[in-house]
Amino acid sequence: MIVFTKHAKDKFEVLKRHKFLITEKQVLKTIERPDLIDKSRLPLLIAQRKIDGSHILRVVYKKEFGVIKIITFYPGRKKQYEKQK
Repeated sequence: MIVFTKHAKDKFEVLKRHKFLITEKQVLKTIERPDLIDKSRLPLLIAQRKIDGSHILRVVYKKEFGVIKIITFYPGRKKQYEKQK
């Protein structure tokens, strides 16, 4: 089961105002099939997935009692996060 916090739900509208459209489907796909999982902030996990030629989507989440709780997500420039691979 995957749930979105209120902050994560609100993030769709915030990004839309900045002309960066992210869908719930993209967020879920990033969790389910990430290109990379950053474990440097345990117990938080950050799933990362390419969304276009120059951007990636990072989804911050944690697993609690078998539930994946999406805390937030944000787009980033691919070149900024390439060094993590």
